[in-house]
Amino acid sequence: MLFRVDPASAVPLGDQIAACVRGALADGSATAGERLPAARELADSLGVNVHTVLRGYQRLREEGLIELRRGRGAVIVPGAAVPDRARLVGRVRAVVAEARELGLSDEDVLALVRTSLTAS
Repeated sequence: MLFRVDPASAVPLGDQIAACVRGALADGSATAGERLPAARELADSLGVNVHTVLRGYQRLREEGLIELRRGRGAVIVPGAAVPDRARLVGRVRAVVAEARELGLSDEDVLALVRTSLTAS
């Protein structure tokens, strides 16, 4: 699995790391049971802080895509290869990043989403 981050991007580095895993799930290059690189190893290869990698991994855990196990590291869970969900999560994160670039508050973004939900 290839991890790339862009330090100049408005998207936080941890979110970029999580997006790499989501993308790999979406395109089938990552599968259930596969181990992700150790946080320290990935941080060194990307030139970022280990806590940045852990934030990305924690986000994936919250989304139910990986398990974090002491001594085993991060493992993709069965059923995580749901391309539509992974793609949607990636799009939502991109919308949030764009909204932040535009200076919109969280409440403004939520209002836009609510409006879109009631319009459909």
